[in-house]
Order: sequence, then structure tokens, then C-alpha cells
Amino acid sequence: MRLKRYDPSRYWAMRAHVIDPDSPLPRIVRLFYLYRIKRSDAFNLASMGTDLGVGAAFATPPHLVHGLNGIVVTPRARIGVHCTINQQVTIGDGFDGGAPTIGDHCFIGAGAKIIGGVTIGDHVRIGANAVVVHDIPSWSTAVGVPAVARPRRERADSGSSSIDTVGGEA
Repeated sequence: MRLKRYDPSRYWAMRAHVIDPDSPLPRIVRLFYLYRIKRSDAFNLASMGTDLGVGAAFATPPHLVHGLNGIVVTPRARIGVHCTINQQVTIGDGFDGGAPTIGDHCFIGAGAKIIGGVTIGDHVRIGANAVVVHDIPSWSTAVGVPAVARPRRERADSGSSSIDTVGGEA
């Protein structure tokens, strides 16, 4: 038996067709893609502790620096464009019933936890092992347990920032 590895381009292309109700592909092809995604998700959960919730909305495929190593995302999360997610990150529902909304061009450090109905602004950096339970404004760095937002000095006034290149595209 050959083990299937995570192929990001194929996985995210299939996922885009499965969750798009207006996809031009025939229903039987979309069902096959759903089967492949569920099988891949089951393998990744069993082997690496990864669970990307089927309903989680990713504006663009995230940049997974270390692959699918222990990343857990609630099915109700909303994640913006060009976000970078490191290993062992949890983006989960809270006791309040809310799910996180993460803005564009965010960097989430290793082991970070984002819990509850929090809103993370654009161009936010979340430090390693930070626990985010409150909203974080745009252009901030969040560190600590619980995470405290600290404003950053650089902004995209000149059109680029070091955070823009983290996700792979400027």
C-alpha cells in the first residue's frame, strides 16, 4: 500500500471545487474530490494530528511552513488571503460559540492558540505559543498568555513590508 502525501496544489484545488456551489464540474466529480479530501484529512489526522475543518473558509490556500503538522482549524473559522500558519497551531471555537476570523497577510507562530469569536486584523503577527482570546487590531504583534497586542512600527505605506513576503507573495 502506497502512503499518500499531502500535495498542497492538488488538495487546495480539489477543496475549492468541493466547497464552491457554482463549480462547473459535474456533481459526481465533486463527490469524488470530496472523497479524496476526506480520505486525505483522515490520514493527516491519524498520522500528524491535523484537522482542517471542512467548512473552514480560506480566502487563498494558507502557507503551511511545516506542512500539516498538528494544525487544527474549526470548521467555522474564516481565514484571509496569504496567511502563514506554523506547526501545532489551533484555531478553535470558544465557549461563547464564536469562531475566529483572521485577516489578510497574517503570520501565526508555532504552537499559537486562537480561541473563540475573536477577530484578528490584517498584517498581524502572532508569536509562538501565544493564546489569543481577545480581538487583535491590524498591524499588531500579539505575544503572551493571554496574548497582548503591541502595535508595530512598519506599515505598508511604501507598498511592502516584511510580513507581505512571509506568505510567499508580495
